[in-house]
Amino acid sequence: MYPQGYPTEAVPLQAVSYGGLPGQPGVVQHTAVNITAGQQVITEPPKDHIIWSLFSLVYANPFCFGLAALIYSIKARDRKMVGDMDGARHYGSTARNLNIVATIIVTTAILITIITFSVITAQAASYYSTSYRYNYHY
Repeated sequence: MYPQGYPTEAVPLQAVSYGGLPGQPGVVQHTAVNITAGQQVITEPPKDHIIWSLFSLVYANPFCFGLAALIYSIKARDRKMVGDMDGARHYGSTARNLNIVATIIVTTAILITIITFSVITAQAASYYSTSYRYNYHY
């Protein structure tokens, strides 16, 4: 593809001669620029996290984070359908962050509830076993 002995940066433009019309250029030059030399190429389509957002809305909706995540997921899907991949990534990232916050809040609340009921049950069992042991029946 490149002439032998020349580095890729020093390759001259390729010229193709066409039999043009009078007053038109007879030679058309084509240039190919590789802009991804130092950057990553993102080939994976952006994720909209719509399923996670639906579960967050139905099962884990503290402070309406599940609803907000669903809205951003729908916006990410719309942006992806239009072809705006950067906008879709931005909305998808926001939806993911809102889903994470909703999941953490609900998980923490469930753990606190389980621990609280376990402690209350243990205290009640301890109280009743002590009262039966010393015959404090009324």
